[in-house]
Amino acid sequence: MNELVTGEAVALELRPARLPSRALAVLLDLLVGVIVYVVVTIALVASTASLDEAAQFAVSLAAFVLVMVGGPIAVETLSHGRSLGKLACGLRVVRDDGGPIRFRHALVRGGIGVIEILLTLGVVACVASLVSARGRRLGDVFAGTLVVRERVPVAHTGFLPPPPPWLAGRFSGLDLSAVPDGLWLAIRQYLGRMQQLDPQVGWAMAERLAADVSARTGTPAPQGVPPAAYLAAVVQERQAREARRAFGNGSAAAYGTQPAQPPSLSPAAATPAPPPYYGPVAAPPAPGAGPAGTRETPSPERPGTGFAPPA
Repeated sequence: MNELVTGEAVALELRPARLPSRALAVLLDLLVGVIVYVVVTIALVASTASLDEAAQFAVSLAAFVLVMVGGPIAVETLSHGRSLGKLACGLRVVRDDGGPIRFRHALVRGGIGVIEILLTLGVVACVASLVSARGRRLGDVFAGTLVVRERVPVAHTGFLPPPPPWLAGRFSGLDLSAVPDGLWLAIRQYLGRMQQLDPQVGWAMAERLAADVSARTGTPAPQGVPPAAYLAAVVQERQAREARRAFGNGSAAAYGTQPAQPPSLSPAAATPAPPPYYGPVAAPPAPGAGPAGTRETPSPERPGTGFAPPA
């Protein structure tokens, strides 16, 4: 991912296109250009049969320049950097600041492209793209442009998994005022991406984050609770407190700290989604097992969140 800064000091995250996708886009553009050039040449030969050889050569040269050079320039200008090949590969030509290109950018790219793509069979363009950190050829360097990917896979990181139901409300007395915003952000990012991480790497990250939270709150994490589940429960408690401060106690049920009546669902919609995996879970302590492990047995009225209680 490459960060560009616009003239308004706005940071843009763009993914530069690499050599394979750019080469495929250029090949598609050349294929379309050759087909159009052959059709135009046949039409010109039929219509200029009465001219002498020099005139026919001049007309053929003008047709080549018009189709193979002027055509790509006109297409990129009118489409704001999306030729047919780039459209098929999900690419676009943009300025260095992320804005759409104009005629002068397309003119410089097309003029230099004749040398580095057509006359050298793409060797110069390939070498320049491999050397450049952002995969730019010489035409992009002189024109001040960049080819970026438009179709980028989007990672679904906005969903934060809820904690197991037997942890809901367990940390209501925890002092979270000393936990900095940067640590909360790191926890949220981890919870949103933990399903994509290697299990061992994710477990180590969760242990480090849980240790940081415990150090800030002054209360150690409960024994037998997976660190990821502990982090999810602490985040839910913080969200519930913020909701109570902003909207009153009535909104706490939305974060799982108070029982709420679940909406009626159809049989198809009532199928629970597979719960997140928090790692091996030790059996929670029985009621009355001591001050550190005392907890109440979850009531059957508590709404389900898709987690199965630990065995």
